[in-house]
Amino acid sequence: MSNWYQIDAAQVSQRLGTIDFYGLSYEEVNRHLEQVGANELTERPGKTSWQILWEQFTATTVLVLIAAAVISGVLGDYKDTIAILAIVVFNALLGFNQEYRAGMAFAALKKLAVPTVRVCRQGHWEEIIARKLVPGDLILLEAGDLVPADCRLLESIHLRVQESAFTGESESVEKNSQPIKGADLPLGDRHNMIYMGTVITYGRGRAVVTETGMNTELGKIAHAMQTVEQESTPLQRRLDQLGRRLAIASLGLVAIILVLGWLRGETINVLILTAVSLAVAVIPEGLPAVVTIALAIGSRRMLKRHALIRKLPAVETLGSVTTICSDKTGTLTENRMTVVALDVAGQHIDLRTNPHQPTHLEPALDLLLTGITLCNNAMLSSGDPDDATNSLGDPTEIALLVVAAHFGLQKAQLEQDFPRIAEIPFDSDRKCMSTIHESGNRDLWGLTAIDTQYPYIAFTKGAFTILIELCSQVWVNGQTQLLDATWRKRIETAHHQLAETGTRVLIVAFRSLERLPETISAAEIEQNLIFIGVVGMIDPIRSEAKMAVQTCQQAGIRPVMITGDHPLTAKHIAEELGISNGQVITGQQLNQLTLSELESCVESVSVYARVSPQQKLKIVEALQDRGHIVSMTGDGVNDAPALKKADIGVAMGITGTDVAKEAADMVLLDDNFATIVAAVEEGRVIYDNIRKFLKYSMTGNASGVWIMLLAPLLAMPLPLLPLQILWINLLADGLLALALSVEPAERNTMQRPPYRPNENIFGRGVGRDIIWVGLLMGLVLLLLGYEYWSTAQANWQTMVFITLAFSRMSLALAMRSNLDSLFRIGIGSNKPILGAVALTFVLQLAVVYIPWLQSFFQTQPLSIKDLVLSLTISTVGFWAIELEKWLIRRSA
Repeated sequence: MSNWYQIDAAQVSQRLGTIDFYGLSYEEVNRHLEQVGANELTERPGKTSWQILWEQFTATTVLVLIAAAVISGVLGDYKDTIAILAIVVFNALLGFNQEYRAGMAFAALKKLAVPTVRVCRQGHWEEIIARKLVPGDLILLEAGDLVPADCRLLESIHLRVQESAFTGESESVEKNSQPIKGADLPLGDRHNMIYMGTVITYGRGRAVVTETGMNTELGKIAHAMQTVEQESTPLQRRLDQLGRRLAIASLGLVAIILVLGWLRGETINVLILTAVSLAVAVIPEGLPAVVTIALAIGSRRMLKRHALIRKLPAVETLGSVTTICSDKTGTLTENRMTVVALDVAGQHIDLRTNPHQPTHLEPALDLLLTGITLCNNAMLSSGDPDDATNSLGDPTEIALLVVAAHFGLQKAQLEQDFPRIAEIPFDSDRKCMSTIHESGNRDLWGLTAIDTQYPYIAFTKGAFTILIELCSQVWVNGQTQLLDATWRKRIETAHHQLAETGTRVLIVAFRSLERLPETISAAEIEQNLIFIGVVGMIDPIRSEAKMAVQTCQQAGIRPVMITGDHPLTAKHIAEELGISNGQVITGQQLNQLTLSELESCVESVSVYARVSPQQKLKIVEALQDRGHIVSMTGDGVNDAPALKKADIGVAMGITGTDVAKEAADMVLLDDNFATIVAAVEEGRVIYDNIRKFLKYSMTGNASGVWIMLLAPLLAMPLPLLPLQILWINLLADGLLALALSVEPAERNTMQRPPYRPNENIFGRGVGRDIIWVGLLMGLVLLLLGYEYWSTAQANWQTMVFITLAFSRMSLALAMRSNLDSLFRIGIGSNKPILGAVALTFVLQLAVVYIPWLQSFFQTQPLSIKDLVLSLTISTVGFWAIELEKWLIRRSA
C-alpha cells in the first residue's frame, strides 16, 4: 500500500495491527518476519567464481591460442600444446584473482555498523538492530537517528528530516502527523511520512513502520538500479575490437602460408606446424594479464589516494574524461558550515581575514554570541571548538556553537546561567526560532541600564527578510535606539555585502520580558524585537580544490559545478575556484530549455544552481550528446540514474547512500574533488601504459611474423619453432610487459587534452610503428639467419631465436616513453623493467647453454663472437624508435 499518507494515523495503526503504546506482540513480529523477511536491502547476486573464471577463457585472443594448442595436440606436438595451454591457464588465473579481489574490496567497504532502533513490543520499549523491524512496529525517533524503514508518523514534536537522498534538497523538511489529501504525491510532499535512509535532524517523533527492506522506497530504487545493464567502457570496446582483428589477421596469415606451401609442395604437417607458429606469433599472449594487472595496480594506487574503483576498466575510462560534473557541498567545499563574519552596531569582525579573536568584546558582540549559543539545539561533542566531527544537530547551529566557543562562550555554562524555559521551534513559514530564558537579573551586556527589573529574556534567530520586519529597535552601546531608515539601510548594506559573496546570513534579536504570556507562541514573543547583529556563514572551499581545478583545466578537462544551493553562493564559490565564466543556470531555467537549447548551453555554462537530481541526468545526457566523456558525482538515491548514465559515476563514500555507491564506478572515500583529478591522471597513465604494451608487444610479434612469412620466399626451413616463439612471447609479453605496465607518468600527462574516446587503439603512430619497425627488425634478423643458414652453420636457427629474444629487451627500454629518450627519463626511473631485462637475459642464456633446455627448445650453444653479434644486431629496433622520437621532438 502506497497511500499511507492519505489515511488518519489511527486507521494506519489499525490496518497494521498496531496497538498504541503496546506495539506488536512477539508472535505477530515472528509471523511478519516469515512473510516479508528481514529489513535489509538485498543485492543482485554478483558473478560467481565460476563465471569470473569462465570469462577469462572466452576472450577472442585466448580462443585462438586454445585452437592452436588443440591443433598442435592433434599433430602429436605435445610440448607446444602443454606450453600454450599453460600460458592460457596462467593468464586466466591471474585475471580471475584480480577481478575477485576487486569485488572483495568493495564488499569490505559495505561492512558498516548496523543501526539500532527503539521499538515498542508487547508494551515494552527495547532497542533492537534495525534489520529485525517488521511492518506494524512502533518506533521512537529523535535528532541524529537514521530512519530505519518507511514509516507513517503518529506523533511529531518539531520533527525535521533531511531527505536530500531522495529529493536533492539540502534543507531539512518539517514533518507532522496529519493526513494529506491528494493521490500520487511526490515523496517530498508527503509530510507525514519518513523514509528509510533519511536522517532526523531536529525534534522527535513516534511512528509506525509501513514497509521494510526491498519494499521501501529505497529498496524500489535499489531494485530498479540492479536491473540496469552496464555499458562497456571504451577500453573494453577497443580490446574486443583488437581481439577480433587479431583473430582475422591470424586466419589470413594461415591462409597465405597454406597456399604458398601448397604451391611449393610442402607436406600438410609442415604447413599446419607453420600455421600454428604464425598464430602464436600474432597473438600477444600477455594482453589479458597485462591489462588486468595494469588496471589492478592503478586501482590499488587510487585506494591509497582515497578512491575505491568498483569496476577495473573504469580506471582507464577516467583517462578519457573531458568533463567532470561535481557537486559543490563536501566535494569542492568542506561540507562544514563556518561562521566567517560577525556584525553588530559599532563592531564588524571578518574571521576570514582576521581569524584571531579580539581580547575585548563589545557588549553587543558578547550579546550576539550569547544569543546564538542559547537559541540553539545543537551540542558540541567536546569542549574543543576545533573538533566538531561528532557533534549532534543541524550543521548551521553547530557552526554557531563553534564560533561562540572560539570566543570563550560555552553552551553548557550559559544554559546553567540562563536556564531555558520555553522554545518556539523553527518552521518553514516563519523561518526563525526563539527560546526564552531566565535572565537572573545578571549585569551583563549593559542590560542593567534598562532591563534589571525583567526576569526573562527571549532570543530569536532567523532569515534576514523575515526577522528584520519583526524588529523595532537596535541595540547600540548598551542602549536601545529606534530602528529608523538610517539604521535599516546600514543593516541592509551589511547583509547585501555578505550575501553577494555567497555568504548565508542570519540575524539575531532579543527582547526582555517582564512576565511570561499565558500562551507562549510566535505571535506573542516574536514582536517588538531588538536587533543585535548579523552572522555570516559559508561552507569553506577545500584547500586543495583550487589547485585541482587548475590541473583539470591544464589537462583540457572542463570542471562543471552542479549544486542544489543558491545561485549567488554557487557563483561566488565557482569564481573563487576559477570555474565560472559568469554564467549560472538554475533548475527553473533548465526546465524551460528545449533539448537542443540545453545542448548548446552545456558547452559554455559551467555552473548550475538549484538543480534537482533528475536534472543532473539531463545535463549528463546533453554533454554526452555533444561527444563528451562525462564524470558525474552524486550521493543521494535519486543521483543513481545520473551516476549510471555517466561514463564514470562517482559516489561519495562519506555522505553517499548505498544505492548511489552501487550505481557508481568509483567511490570517493574522502568526498574530495582533488581525488577525482588524481584518478583522471591515474587513468591516463594506465591507458598510456596499455598502449605502450600493445605497441611493444605487437611490434616484436610483427618481426617474428615477417621472419616466418618471408623465410619460405628464400627457400629456407622454418626459422623458428612454435615452442621458441611461445617462449619469446612468454618472456616479452610476460616479464617485460608487466614491467612496462608500471611505467611512471610522462611529463605531459596532465598538460595535454584527453584523447578522443573513439580513438583507434592503433592511432597516433602505434599501427605505423608496428608495421615499419617490425618489418625492419624482421628483415635484419631474417638476413642474419639466411647468412648463417646459407653457410651451413648448425646454429643458424638458434641465432635467429636468441637475437629475436634480445631485441625484445632493447625494444621494451625504447618504448618506455612515447616522446622522451631513454637517456632523458633515466634508466633507473622504472626499476622493475631493469629487473625484468636482467632476468629475461639470464633465462634466455639458460635456454641456449643448459643441456636439458637445449634439448627441449632445440637450440645450439653459441660462441662469444656469435653472442656479441646477436646482442649488437638486437638493438636495431631500439635505435629505430629512438630516432623516431628524436625527429618528433625536433619537429614539435
